[in-house]
Amino acid sequence: MTQIEILAPAAESTVTAHELTAAERNGLITVAGRLTGPAHPLIDSPDWLGAAREATSLLPRQLLGTLRAFRHDPGADGVLLLRNLPVTAGDPLPPTPGVPNSVERVPTTAASVIVSVMLQLGEVIAFRNEKSGALVQNVVPVPGKEDSQSNAGSVLLELHVENAFHDNRPDYVGLLCMREDPTGDAKLCTSSIRRALPLLSEATRRVLAEPRFLTEPPPSFGSLGGVRSAHPVLQGDLDDPNVLVDFAATHPLDERAKAAMAELREAFVETMAAHRLRVGDLAVVDNRVAVHGRTSFTPRYDGEDRWLERVYAHLDNRRSRVDRLGGGAVLN
Repeated sequence: MTQIEILAPAAESTVTAHELTAAERNGLITVAGRLTGPAHPLIDSPDWLGAAREATSLLPRQLLGTLRAFRHDPGADGVLLLRNLPVTAGDPLPPTPGVPNSVERVPTTAASVIVSVMLQLGEVIAFRNEKSGALVQNVVPVPGKEDSQSNAGSVLLELHVENAFHDNRPDYVGLLCMREDPTGDAKLCTSSIRRALPLLSEATRRVLAEPRFLTEPPPSFGSLGGVRSAHPVLQGDLDDPNVLVDFAATHPLDERAKAAMAELREAFVETMAAHRLRVGDLAVVDNRVAVHGRTSFTPRYDGEDRWLERVYAHLDNRRSRVDRLGGGAVLN
């Protein structure tokens, strides 16, 4: 495990990173080979997910150690960057999808790799109202959705906790780069409450720890989601809290809450890092301590636009059992 410099306003920031060796990469290709091919069921079937759980124990040992260490403590930035992961088995990458609600149903090398890695952090999950509950989702620009505050947009995507409105939001978000943005403009932005907290006044911390905020579901849930009850933005031990905010969808209920939220956003921006993901990079964001977003970019819609695959994971599957019909992987 190494520490690498990240592109950020705060130049001294680092994220935990691990670049796979050639042997480790070949090991991942072998694992993916156990999960791909015409004989295998679709990704969202219980049989395929069960096979992936079994195969994930065969990941390279150093990679397993890196994932276990991150699960124990996500560090100051709450981000793990894995590099040099295989996204194909040598075949040409197909054109970037350009349709709404794009997902992966057939097991591919990339889908098998990201699911196998995320299963070492918890149980892979999805949400029924988001992209039809698919476990592996494509994050791609969609024509006509440029201004959307969602994975389909291309304007500045505000910093947010993934699915912050949901009681059983993911603990981890994995983003695997399939194709880089050819313009170089699209960057994953991350910031953590561990870095931002020292910049907040005591009064602001107290306000943020009170249930004075409401959060709406993101556009990707359509009109099927709902606003839950008022909640605090800082939760748990206020010396090392979890954060729950979406700066495009969280609404303060009074002026003091509004001011506190503005101070928090300023602290996040001041400590923010921008990551230009390259093919084979997997960024894992701890969704409890870190927020993420994306810089704006201009899609070309020519099949060569930026393409990420996204997978969610829960640490405690029992916690979400009430939302998972039949005990499956998809939450209501």
